[in-house]
Amino acid sequence: MTKTELIGRMAEAAGISRDQAKLALEAFTDQVTGSLVQGRDVRLVGFGSFVAVDRKAGVARNPQTGQEIARPASRTARFRPGEGLKSALNG
Repeated sequence: MTKTELIGRMAEAAGISRDQAKLALEAFTDQVTGSLVQGRDVRLVGFGSFVAVDRKAGVARNPQTGQEIARPASRTARFRPGEGLKSALNG
C-alpha cells in the first residue's frame, strides 16, 4: 500500500476528507520521528512499538567487487509488532 492509498483508506474509514487524512498521517509520522530523535520509544498498545536503535560501526562488503568498506556507527528505527498485530496476522 502506498502513502496515497493509505490516506484514501483512512479518509473513507474515518469519514473525513482526504486532506484531513493527509494532515493526520503527516502529524502522526512527525510525532513518531520527533520522539525517536529524542530517544523516546513510541508504544501503541496492541499494534506495536517504534524504537530507536544504535548500530555499532562495522565492516560492509561491496557485493560487486568484494571490497570491504568501513561502516560508521549510526542510529536507525525499528518496528516491533505488538500482540494484537501478531494475532491479526496469524489468524
